[in-house]
Amino acid sequence: MIALPARQIVRWRAWVIGAWAILALLFVPKAAHVQRVLAVRGMNFERSESARATQLIRDAFPNPIADYVAIVVHGPVRYSNPRFVTVLDSISAALERQTYISQVVSVRSIGESTFATPDRRTTFLIAALSPASYSDVSRTVVPELRETVQSTLHKLPRADGFDVKVTGNPALDYDVRTISAEDTRRGEERALPLTLLVLVLAFGALVAATLPIIVGILAITIALGIVAVAAQFQSMSVFVLNITTMVGLGVGIDYSLLIVTRFREELNRGLSPGDAAIRTIQTAGSAIVTSGLTVVVGFAALILTPLTETRSVGLGGLIVVGVAVLLATTFLPGLLAFLGRDIDRPKWLARMLAWIHTPQGWERWARSLGHHPWRAILGGGLVAALLTFPLTQIKIGLPVRNWFPPETESGQALEALREMGASGVIQPLRMVVQLPAGESVLSGRRLGGLKALSDSVAKDPRVREVRGVATLRPGLSTLQLAMFYDDPDSVRDRYPEFFNAYLSRDQRTTLMDVIAVDSVSLTGMMDLARQVRSTIARSTRLRGAEIVVGGFAASSLDLQENLLSRFPGIVAMILGVTAIMLLIAFRSVLVPLKAVVLNCVSVSAAFGITVLVFQHGYGSSLFGLQGPTEAIFVVVPVLVFATVFGLSMDYEVFLLTRVKEVFDKTGRNDHATMEGLSATASTITFAALIMIIVFGNFAFTRVLAVQFIGFGLAMAVLLDATLIRMVLVPAIMHIAGRWNWWPGVRAPRRDTDVEEAT
Repeated sequence: MIALPARQIVRWRAWVIGAWAILALLFVPKAAHVQRVLAVRGMNFERSESARATQLIRDAFPNPIADYVAIVVHGPVRYSNPRFVTVLDSISAALERQTYISQVVSVRSIGESTFATPDRRTTFLIAALSPASYSDVSRTVVPELRETVQSTLHKLPRADGFDVKVTGNPALDYDVRTISAEDTRRGEERALPLTLLVLVLAFGALVAATLPIIVGILAITIALGIVAVAAQFQSMSVFVLNITTMVGLGVGIDYSLLIVTRFREELNRGLSPGDAAIRTIQTAGSAIVTSGLTVVVGFAALILTPLTETRSVGLGGLIVVGVAVLLATTFLPGLLAFLGRDIDRPKWLARMLAWIHTPQGWERWARSLGHHPWRAILGGGLVAALLTFPLTQIKIGLPVRNWFPPETESGQALEALREMGASGVIQPLRMVVQLPAGESVLSGRRLGGLKALSDSVAKDPRVREVRGVATLRPGLSTLQLAMFYDDPDSVRDRYPEFFNAYLSRDQRTTLMDVIAVDSVSLTGMMDLARQVRSTIARSTRLRGAEIVVGGFAASSLDLQENLLSRFPGIVAMILGVTAIMLLIAFRSVLVPLKAVVLNCVSVSAAFGITVLVFQHGYGSSLFGLQGPTEAIFVVVPVLVFATVFGLSMDYEVFLLTRVKEVFDKTGRNDHATMEGLSATASTITFAALIMIIVFGNFAFTRVLAVQFIGFGLAMAVLLDATLIRMVLVPAIMHIAGRWNWWPGVRAPRRDTDVEEAT
């Protein structure tokens, strides 16, 4: 185990406590406003095809529609009615006056039927954002734009009955950030009272129960403050807010629970408060450092990924776990040394709850496992296999429903667009074609190639239409198109807005938007992006041109393929480093191998349950979902595995530490296993219950990705604290005997076997 400077920490406890208090005061203001500096849409640090497409659109076109919002207008009359016309024109004029808007497109300007519902009472405008506003789009532009729209509406004399909502990727991003901050606050408010209740039951004392809460809150506050500082230098995802809060509260309270429990044990053995604190740091503190390092390994692996979301979650998790470990091994023992026996106040509560901590039930369970280990392994293995089986049916992709929070303004407006069959207009696939220098898209040879490509893509039944220079006048032959573009400047003058968005000034680069039929899901859009790229690869009439596909679905596809290709490496790194760390900590070969294998079992079973509940929809209504998601977002397995592998290892490390401690004193494996299990059972059970409460709370948030992660973490902890720690680990240790501690202890001799059997 890792040795800590226990005597120095306790001797200088006043300075240690004071230093942590100053740190907390410094970081409180930054932590309070951390959501302001977090980004919703991440970026891929490696060059991808979709990123290249976005950059070409921004660089090549004089008035690019690279980032835009949609303003959905529903009225009591048809859009051709003068009242509706006044509303549309007023909103358009107000938006065009804003510096962050480059152009506004509406049914009034282009007259397309797709911009209105069949009853003509709902339509929408597209407001293209100017390039200067891209970096700040979802922080200041969206709320300011909404304020502009609503103030314009309120000034109109006959605007009663009109409902106007803003959606599109920037608005969806803004709403996700806003509700993520709200859900994090609500999650803390729900989790803390329940956690305090569990801690009171665990300790039978209000003072002792309050200390882990203090450590958990301090860990979150300081970690979020550090994250806010880090966000000044690199982009940090909004998901770091939820993960840091979940993990910080969970591990901060869990580690503190272990420290306080061990401190009380040492006091009950007759040690003074100072000596009890020293002994606690030397035993439980070393176990916490070992356990914390296994958690840190998972988060460190995420830092090596190329995506903002996973990198920032990895950095945030690493910070909060590191802070929690330091608090639990320095600040808390120092505080305990000051409090001494006062942690047991009020005494009457301890007497009332003493029955909870009687170890007889756990001792009987431990003896039963010792007598029937093979039965426990077969039964536990069967349960694990059944729970893991749904994992074989996992489908990676973007969920069919609830991906964007449906109760937000942007979510409701997006649903209105789906009802009018226009959601594909908001999230099209974007094909960008760039010819070699000096060539023109409108030349006869290249125009024919563009038309052939457009026609090939449009044949897919999932495609409603393809928009571009080759389809501006539908139904024209290649010859007719060449004649139509015989004088490009005059055509540009007739359709200035279209050409500014779809054709570069030098006519070398053009854009084609592939709009899917409304029934195509987000995962279907990813499949369509894959098919479009395949069609491009087979195209022979645009040789020498660079053709790339971008858009929301294409970028999601690039992200998915990138992360899936890296996932095996992430898993191998986490397993390998964790095994080596446990090998060093316990000086055993079997212990780390068993720990890694069983942890993979619990994580796999947790994934299986997640697939069953979310992807297949069994019980999904309990979490506010409107049905099965039919797919699991690719970031979820990566984040959950990296996060939960170390977290669920905690309880095995706590158990093995106590077993090894007893074994080193007695040399008897069966006795050490039974005593270690019965001594830690109550503490680990309460610790796991706290983790499940904290993580489970986030399974009820309104952001689906956070729900995935919260549920997966809660399930993994539940399985590890029950099936793994209570059944499989002790059963295997009984069967392995003294081989558990090889090569630190030699293999058992025959007389040793007889001695242990008696």
